[in-house]
Amino acid sequence: MHSDLPPLAILAGGLATRMRPATNDVPKSMLKISGEPFVAHQLRLLVGQGIEDIVICCGHFGDQIEAFAGDGARFGCHIRYSYDGNSLLGTGGALRRAVPLLGDSFFVMYGDSYLLANPVRAWRAFLLSGRPALMTVVRSDRQWDASNVEAVDGEILFYDKHSRTPRMRHVDYGLSLMRSSVLAPWPDDERFDLADVMRDLATNRRLAAHEVHTRFYEIGSPEGFRATEQMLEALRKSRESELLSLAGCER
Repeated sequence: MHSDLPPLAILAGGLATRMRPATNDVPKSMLKISGEPFVAHQLRLLVGQGIEDIVICCGHFGDQIEAFAGDGARFGCHIRYSYDGNSLLGTGGALRRAVPLLGDSFFVMYGDSYLLANPVRAWRAFLLSGRPALMTVVRSDRQWDASNVEAVDGEILFYDKHSRTPRMRHVDYGLSLMRSSVLAPWPDDERFDLADVMRDLATNRRLAAHEVHTRFYEIGSPEGFRATEQMLEALRKSRESELLSLAGCER
């Protein structure tokens, strides 16, 4: 395990409108996939990657996530919860609210993401970069999603989810690192988007890039859900095959 890794924030407070009607009564994190709620798969993956301290930023139906995951002990991690309150704060506002739990430096990812890339390498790249924030990126060339990042030599030169240029060949992979100081100028307990924070950091040459070479999986869209379910089922069958093989060797 890598107990020296910083906490990780999971942004799980959105309305999940693209997944309705499945999310009419449950948050995305609690959608059943490959036999159990998605958050169970996500937490086991994170623990296997060495991340033990997790803060789940909750909003819409967040109490269901807490009732299921609890303090994280049965998954091998320590989970705390940060709730939006009376109104949804958006990805940026929710993260800003969770800073007292997260401390000086932390990972951040989305509640609908399943990311196989090594977070230890991202953490080392962040420390070496000398910048206050880092975004992991994967070369997409519009294969999995519309490219929204111009990254050169370990730096994000331009990032925008809405205004795209031909020089954008990468896409935000979904795992970032940052120091809490980058959120200090943003309003407390007000709604704003984390994408706007990252865009401003890139504009001011304060956002490092760490390229990964494995695709991302997500359950935020019906197409993404199906691809993720196929991947998780393949992993499950592979594990079962390995266990059967081991059992045969022991006879």
